[in-house]
Amino acid sequence: MKSQATEGPQAPGQAPVKTGRSVSLVWIVPIVAVLVGISLVVHSILQEGPTITVMFKTGDGLTANKTEVKYRSVVIGQVSDVELSSDQKSVNATIKLTKQAEGFTRSDSQFWVVRPRIGAGGVSGIDTLLSGDYIGADIGQANDRAKNFKGLEIPPAITYGEPGKRFTLHTEDLGSLDVGSPVYYRKIPVGQVVAYALDPDGKGVNIDLFIHAPNDQYVTENTRFWNASGVDVSIDANGVDVKTESLSSLLVGGIAFRAPEYNPNDKPAPEEYAYELFEDQQSALAPPNGKAQFLALRFDQAMRGLKVDAPVEFLGIEIGKVVSVNLDFDEKKRSFPVNVGIVIYPQRLGQAHTKMIKALNHDPNDEAAGVRMIGSFIENGLRAQARTGNLLTGQLYIALDFYPKADKVAFDATARPVMIPTVPGSLEQLQEKLESMVDKVNKLPIERIAGNLDSNLVEVRKGLVKFNSKTLPGVDTALSDVSKTLLSANSTLQSANATITEGSPSREKLGQTLEELESAARSLRGLADYLIRHPESLIRGRPKNASAQDLNQ
Repeated sequence: MKSQATEGPQAPGQAPVKTGRSVSLVWIVPIVAVLVGISLVVHSILQEGPTITVMFKTGDGLTANKTEVKYRSVVIGQVSDVELSSDQKSVNATIKLTKQAEGFTRSDSQFWVVRPRIGAGGVSGIDTLLSGDYIGADIGQANDRAKNFKGLEIPPAITYGEPGKRFTLHTEDLGSLDVGSPVYYRKIPVGQVVAYALDPDGKGVNIDLFIHAPNDQYVTENTRFWNASGVDVSIDANGVDVKTESLSSLLVGGIAFRAPEYNPNDKPAPEEYAYELFEDQQSALAPPNGKAQFLALRFDQAMRGLKVDAPVEFLGIEIGKVVSVNLDFDEKKRSFPVNVGIVIYPQRLGQAHTKMIKALNHDPNDEAAGVRMIGSFIENGLRAQARTGNLLTGQLYIALDFYPKADKVAFDATARPVMIPTVPGSLEQLQEKLESMVDKVNKLPIERIAGNLDSNLVEVRKGLVKFNSKTLPGVDTALSDVSKTLLSANSTLQSANATITEGSPSREKLGQTLEELESAARSLRGLADYLIRHPESLIRGRPKNASAQDLNQ
């Protein structure tokens, strides 16, 4: 077929023009613009990162299209929207991450709001005072991905894949410890507390530690941890000893660790190794307690001053502590005895425990054998007694000792816990003796004895007056007469001595006689003087401590 074209009039001298379909140059610019726009959109889509939602308790510090998300101080995203959750109990923050931050969608990634905080680890987030709050992030290690996360209310203590190891401590209560509390090794900070939580049964607290590398190699399987918070003050024969790890441990608490000096065949502990947290360094580095054994005591006396954790001693060696003190009621006696529960650690006896097990061929794991051994000790006089440990405070402790003369008691080998018989405390025994003495004194006829003694003293006083008024003057006169007689005899003998030949036997006898008479005169004079000074000697006699010199004075 021939195509038909409309031919119009032609001007003279012009060639004929053929008409057809053609594209105008005007459309080229819009087409190029569309292509560029499409490429930009595709590039933007390809460069856009994932969108995630993080749930926080409050929206404090969160602003849409303003609050940034940072990792190692580098912006990796921005909050695009902040809205309440459907139950209105939390706030959902929608975050658009960059393409390079796609790894933060790992399910174990962490997010938290960075703001100024003061905690156990120090002061953090000061830079936000000028720049404003932002969301901190830490990339996870899991393989699975997630779009919804739960934000942390407290920043994690360890971030950015810090090298080191985590360990777990078990204790009865948290005390003054907190997240960020330092961990010391030989008084050098090497780690910190990163988390804590109650046991599933609620009977203790588990504390997570992080020890930075390379110091984590010093944590061995036999390492001991103790609470280094506050000041440890001890008073002994050497004086007052004050111990503390650092000034910060006084304020925010802390934990210290070390292995015993003699520690053969020890090796570094693996990750998540569990330990016990001791109260102080002395108990931490002490020999292991070994297997615990619970015993029961029953006292028929008041236990004022006996508290939980009071020491239990065996022959002066501390082997346990008091765990309970409860009041009971005895229906037969209509009295209120006190039940005391104690826990002991026989292994604390050291070498004595080792030798005892060997001598008795005893298996510590055999409970029935252990009960029989305690029964034999009770048969030989083992008793428990509450004794005074401090006279100023009146605090008591439990002493286990042998009393061979104690009354025999029946031992129940089936009772659990094992019951140890008791004896009255030392103060109660002293009180009973004093009461007995007071009763005996009260029974004495004091008034009659006092009356007889008073009458006897009156008679003695009358006798002494009579002796002073009548007897002593007569004795003095007699002694004077004797002295005069002796003087006369002496002059007579001297005259006779002049007539006796010198050297003759008669002269010698005469000289001896004179000496004896002179000695007798001195004795009589001394006797007279002594009686004048001590007239009561005529009744009581000469005292035992009186010497002959007293009579001659």
